[in-house]
Amino acid sequence: MVDHDSDLRPILGDRTTKALASAFGIRTVEGALRHYPRRYFQRGELTDFAELAEGEDVTVMAEVKRVDTKLGRPRGSKRVRLTEVLIGDATGRGTLRATFFNQPWHVEKLKVGARGLFAGRVNSFRGTLQLVHPDYELLPRALIDADSLTEFASAIIPIYPATAKMPSWRIAAALELVLAGVDDLSDPVPEAVRRDHGLVDFAAAMRGIHTPRDHAQIAAAQHRLRWEEAFVLQAELLRRRAARRAGSAVPRKPSPGGLVAELDARLPFELTAGQLAVSEEIAADMAQPHPMLRLLQGDVGSGKTVVALRAMLATVDAGAQAALLAPTEVLAAQHHATVLDILGPLALKGQIMGDARGTAVVLLTGSLGARARRQALLAAASGEAGIVIGTHALMSEAVDFADLGLVVVDEQHRFGVDQRAALQAKAAGDSQPHTLVMTATPIPRTIAMTVFGDLDVSTLRERPAHRSATVTHVVPAVARPDFLERAWQRVREEVAAGHQVYVVCPRITEDDASDRPVPPGYPPAAVVDLAEFLRAGPLAGLRIQVMHGKLPPAEKDAAMAAFALGPSAPDGVDVLVSTTVVEVGVDVPGATLMIIIDADRFGVSSLHQLRGRVGRGDAGGLCLLVTSALPGTPPAERLAAVAATDDGFALSEIDLRNRREGDVLGANQSGRANSLRLLSVLTHGDLIAEARGVAEVILATDPGLRDHPALLSALDRLATTAAGDFLEKA
Repeated sequence: MVDHDSDLRPILGDRTTKALASAFGIRTVEGALRHYPRRYFQRGELTDFAELAEGEDVTVMAEVKRVDTKLGRPRGSKRVRLTEVLIGDATGRGTLRATFFNQPWHVEKLKVGARGLFAGRVNSFRGTLQLVHPDYELLPRALIDADSLTEFASAIIPIYPATAKMPSWRIAAALELVLAGVDDLSDPVPEAVRRDHGLVDFAAAMRGIHTPRDHAQIAAAQHRLRWEEAFVLQAELLRRRAARRAGSAVPRKPSPGGLVAELDARLPFELTAGQLAVSEEIAADMAQPHPMLRLLQGDVGSGKTVVALRAMLATVDAGAQAALLAPTEVLAAQHHATVLDILGPLALKGQIMGDARGTAVVLLTGSLGARARRQALLAAASGEAGIVIGTHALMSEAVDFADLGLVVVDEQHRFGVDQRAALQAKAAGDSQPHTLVMTATPIPRTIAMTVFGDLDVSTLRERPAHRSATVTHVVPAVARPDFLERAWQRVREEVAAGHQVYVVCPRITEDDASDRPVPPGYPPAAVVDLAEFLRAGPLAGLRIQVMHGKLPPAEKDAAMAAFALGPSAPDGVDVLVSTTVVEVGVDVPGATLMIIIDADRFGVSSLHQLRGRVGRGDAGGLCLLVTSALPGTPPAERLAAVAATDDGFALSEIDLRNRREGDVLGANQSGRANSLRLLSVLTHGDLIAEARGVAEVILATDPGLRDHPALLSALDRLATTAAGDFLEKA
């Protein structure tokens, strides 16, 4: 009798088990069964070699075309005997060389016309792709009769993710032994659910995926396992959500007529219906005795900051404190300046110019001087500061709060779960603070449901009426150099009109550059070099400042402060040449023009975020996407799509189509491959929603899963997988 967690050694022996563990980390029956084939061959089909890439570990079905033996160059005192086998692909044109050194016995096995599977790492020798010392398994040449030949040729062979030391057919042989006990394994999908949704059972799915009779059986198995994957993942997300809600929090019910009302009265614009609706959702959550955990997502310029500020002031009105966590010092300082500007005397309580009805708003970052840091720490610990804005420094053991009621995390994807937990742990007693996490990158529904399935999601779609639109144009600098000249002229015109300009580059210096050739006449794509180019050339005479992440914090603050002053100030800056450190949160209302150099090197969402830095005042904005890509090429078409719409939700769909699944789930950040196996959050949205609905019903009636032990075991196993690791980081 075996179960999912059974050790493979009694089934496969030490040697094979060690090989699987070394190559793939597989040690249990569950791990082996979840090592799904990446594709399937029919024995009569050969591989198309055009799909092969150098450096890839491959298993190919091929036919021997020629066998040669010869003496190679001497190695020391001995001559090397070289055996070269030319194998052909399905097209009849593609060939691959299989090379063996001092192994002449392969000549007896690899006869011309023989077919089989060849496995190894693809490399190149003198421009020709080859496999050196490949492992291979030949198909039998003699078959009993024509009927058996047809049956043999149509048989399906699974091809697994493999290594040179653990080829696909060896994995297949091991899995046949594991499958012998598959009927003993529990099924995490309840029988009633399988019946209602037309799913085969677990054992049938595993046989269908590993030893299929036909392609219909493969399709049924993949659908079942994909559905199961969504079901287990959503059940775990819902379980985590319930566990968080089971925690205790102090309800924060603001008194009427407090700072929220004062803020609304001071705003020079009307809040949108969406801002008011989301604020009501947040207020309702914070009035509960369990902690709020809500994601606020919104397009660029949709007014998330004002919504977050209303939540923080509501917390202060309720007698508690709020902390705003930002990923960079530039963004933290910008938030601090924005709050001070919006609240005025209401943010200066305790100071000469302060309003006694207000609160103190302090900034806490790693670069603060000793005196300023002591004052900020004292204000937070005493409760004098109702709002504390900072970076990772907020999570330091030295930081205490009198009564932390709300944590706001901006650009939450830049923080790990441990970092957020360290700040949440600063609440008094056993209670937890309410938490609002924000993202400026719109997330399609199925992505939010999978990546943030344990959070409540609020979405801001409409742009406030006072926010001007930003127009975007592509500048094909190589095809139309006159367009680039006009872009630099436009910079001078904007500065002459009293506005400021961003010029954004993908890197800091040319030392960071790739091997990408620079076309004649094309501007440098590095901050330092471009700034010098502009000072000496098209923007000579203008005040140009550089900004990038490697500058000391004091220099970054000084650069942003000078830029915010505007051209009319004696110490102001006309043009800020920067990397993407200005991508999120930076708010300079006088900035009306952004020029992005090498725009095709940026992702769609990043471009959308960057252009959101202009047009934040009354004058509107213009964004010019400079590229060396020729019109009609894929990079140019992608930029044209950005220029065609300012709808961040529409652009997020385009962005997802241009990214890999692992990027969407954050798997690349952890150095893993995709966290999911068969499920795709990009293409299986309806299936995910269906599985989540079933999981909600089951957990509502059986929250402890006492009546669903197989599902409970599957959730426990999830914690040991890549998907479980991702959930801990999400």
